[in-house]
Amino acid sequence: MAIQILSPQLANQIAAGEVVERPASVVKELVENSLDSGATRIDIEIERGGEKLIRIRDNGCGINKDELILALARHATSKIATLDDLEAIMSMGFRGEALASISSVSRLTLTSKPAEQTEAWQSYAEGRDMQVTVKPAAHPNGTTVEVLDLFYNTPARRKFMRTEKTEFGHIDEIVRRIALSRPDVAINLSHNGKLVKQYRAAQDANQQERRLGAICGTGFMQGALALSWEHSDLGIKGWVVTPSTTSSGVSDIQYCYVNGRMMRDKLINHAIRQAYEGHLDENQQPAYVLYLTIDPKQVDVNVHPAKHEVRFHQARLVHDFIYQAVRTVLLNALTENELPGIEPVSNEVENRASAGDNYFASPASPEIEKPQGSQRSHAQEPSLSYGEPRNESATGKSRSFASDNAGKSSPTPSYQRSEPSYERKAGELYQRLMSIPVAPEDKKPLFPERKPLNVNPVGSQSVAKSADNYQFGKVLTIYAKNFALIESSLGIILLSLNEANYLLKLAQLTPENGGLKPQPLLIPLKLSLKSDEIEVLQRYKEQLTLFGIDASIFHGKVTIHTVSLPLRTQNLSQLFSDLIVFLSAKESVSNENIAQWLANAISQAKNEESWSLAQAVQLLADVERICPQWVTNPPPTLLQLINLQPVVATLTNE
Repeated sequence: MAIQILSPQLANQIAAGEVVERPASVVKELVENSLDSGATRIDIEIERGGEKLIRIRDNGCGINKDELILALARHATSKIATLDDLEAIMSMGFRGEALASISSVSRLTLTSKPAEQTEAWQSYAEGRDMQVTVKPAAHPNGTTVEVLDLFYNTPARRKFMRTEKTEFGHIDEIVRRIALSRPDVAINLSHNGKLVKQYRAAQDANQQERRLGAICGTGFMQGALALSWEHSDLGIKGWVVTPSTTSSGVSDIQYCYVNGRMMRDKLINHAIRQAYEGHLDENQQPAYVLYLTIDPKQVDVNVHPAKHEVRFHQARLVHDFIYQAVRTVLLNALTENELPGIEPVSNEVENRASAGDNYFASPASPEIEKPQGSQRSHAQEPSLSYGEPRNESATGKSRSFASDNAGKSSPTPSYQRSEPSYERKAGELYQRLMSIPVAPEDKKPLFPERKPLNVNPVGSQSVAKSADNYQFGKVLTIYAKNFALIESSLGIILLSLNEANYLLKLAQLTPENGGLKPQPLLIPLKLSLKSDEIEVLQRYKEQLTLFGIDASIFHGKVTIHTVSLPLRTQNLSQLFSDLIVFLSAKESVSNENIAQWLANAISQAKNEESWSLAQAVQLLADVERICPQWVTNPPPTLLQLINLQPVVATLTNE
């Protein structure tokens, strides 16, 4: 068969295979168009489960007469014009193929009247070439799309349609999801001439709560915990249900929205499931209604034909953010009987990643810089008001609807553009992947003994006493990978960068004035220890808090919640395993010994690498700023003055 261009009708029918799966797909596409038009009221009329009739009427902005022909054409849309628009899309639709696809498998008519037009116009496409006809009509301000005899010309597709009750059930579910995402829009659903569902527009908090209860039921609301977290361009609001409530028939309520768009995303589901880990039976599922807002440039919505899935550019950060928000709310709300032995996580702490650069630690909100315990006031309760700008910080505040009406959420995206600013087995695999493999103990010592520099002492005291303004001098170059050649007022100095790094870490890890400031981990670290190792940890638990390390023990599992700043970027799983081995070998260990061990442990990895000139300059600047005593009174293992006089004499033949 020769290559040929398909007819417009056949091309649209092929596209309809992805867009129009069943009558519910048609309802979803048309209602989303109504929402994009700014409608505040949408009437949905269904006959025979959508097989006979689907009629969507709204009071939106309408379509001009001159654009009605284009409205039924493929890839014609008013929502995007450039690639930049696509990468920052906030509307529900953007491809411009839904109406064309639907009209190719049904008898579709589009009637619309903008407020500025004196009369309404109606358009429909017919024939092999899908020619569009436009004629006058009677219609109020807004748009009506009428879909008759769905799949009438594709009998194979029609054969796979289910019973009228089943198809209408799918339509009802789609309308429920949309009603949850937009409480400010009135939605009426009729079937075979009878009003089945009526969702009134929510004007105040009580009406918002009634809509949530009407959609999710009383059982959901009795166990619902409101959450509201924000950080930089990420925000999450909504409700999660306590584990004890998930067994009461609400586990099928799993609604998640990304920038107002309903989603069934695996990454989001995994983060939520992981947050519930250990508190649900195998046959239980978490129940939630969550609204995630994110910079639209950080998410790609054009990865699924029906837009049910998205791709996050920083998937790990989004996963951790959702996990931390849900996990914190659950731990704060559950009683001692529900979670014996686990203390609630404080809301008054900032989010920190357990390793690597932390996206959430960027100075996006002023609370981050405040001392612990005063970082933020009690969070204001989330609100369901559509489009309301967000003023509160990430709170994680949880509250049951059964006892408080204040737990409302803002389900629709109020994104303000800013400058660049588990399954159990899966969870165990996740933790293993976070561990960095190390060489076996029989091949490589844990931390080799630190040796002094093999140079002759030449009076480092005199070098230091003459140092100006607590500065080493100008770094000229790197010698033998780990030494810096420095030009000072006294001459040329050779400085050990490994020794300087160790002394800096030692200064940062030495507890003073009540201990080091703890930095909460975004994902608490879980360790499985033997009974004797747990005894060691319990013996030193209070002492370790001076180093910012907060650990809880429950059923043979140890959870590390916080560490000090110098430890934040380390392989914590390996570090704590080695630390317990070190503590086990001693009957008593002083704070000085622990600080020295930690400093040696975290500086050892860098000792095996070569230093760059930029790294050396930064390191010495940190030493000069944090521990100037090593500039004024350096140990002989830190630096040595190089006597160049014999070399000069040789070169000058003296």
